[in-house]
Amino acid sequence: MITTEQAFLRVVEAGSFKKAAEHLNMEPSSLSRRIAALEDRLGVKLLHRSTSRTQPTETGLIYFERLRRIVDEQMALEEEITSGATTMKGRLRVGSTVDLGERFIAPAANAMKKQAPELSFEFILGSDLVDLAEQYLDVAIRIGSLPDSGLIAKRLGSISRVLVASPRYVKQHGYPQTPDDLVDHHFILYSPAQGKSDIEFLNGTRFAHTGINSNFCINSLKAIHALVRNDQGIHWGPLWLYQDDLDSGRLVKILPSFPVVGFTIYAVYPPKAFLPKKTQLFIQLLSEEISKCE
Repeated sequence: MITTEQAFLRVVEAGSFKKAAEHLNMEPSSLSRRIAALEDRLGVKLLHRSTSRTQPTETGLIYFERLRRIVDEQMALEEEITSGATTMKGRLRVGSTVDLGERFIAPAANAMKKQAPELSFEFILGSDLVDLAEQYLDVAIRIGSLPDSGLIAKRLGSISRVLVASPRYVKQHGYPQTPDDLVDHHFILYSPAQGKSDIEFLNGTRFAHTGINSNFCINSLKAIHALVRNDQGIHWGPLWLYQDDLDSGRLVKILPSFPVVGFTIYAVYPPKAFLPKKTQLFIQLLSEEISKCE
């Protein structure tokens, strides 16, 4: 059973009693009473409560930060003294996009399950980059440049990218000979952000994003794959998605003499004094899976 102190940590991390209670499988009123009892015992107000957001007071933030370190150290100690005596247990919660989940996370989890059969997994997959604290994620997988935050980011590897189209599309619209020729073509984009990013080539040159014309924007690599194969345009995406089609001739590389820069994948997790072995092992196995596509 979770302690009152651990319940306090969950409330602060989630930012609300309702979200914390859902994760703890408790009634919000019951959770609120436990935190109120903690405040009575300490003789201080730890939280500012509101209908939309629960935030720690100045004293509550100090208590949270110190308590977080104590809990982390306790977990580290328990894992150290039980190392070799027990197997990894509990649950590993991972957040990512659907496409990365299917291609890399599921195989890495499958390999991990063989080493930790008593461990359970929960994947939170979607187009939105969920909040680690609110979702109680152990680790989230991110692509490309990361915004400044208080999170730890560990580089897992780099994925090769390619410009591709169908032979019929090329026959209808012409085959680009130089990057500048891309201005006359249609692109299928994964997100609006991709349409605002220059296409970078390994030789150091760029095709400015202002020249990217697109009639399709869809946050599913499977859907993009289908559109490319159905002659709807050029995609600038991961090589692993198109390798079989390129080998068979169903698709062709665009500007093969101008290879594009790949993108980097990171594992992101909250700063802690202790990183559990289950998270360390998963990051290691995921990095090995990604290295196959570098």
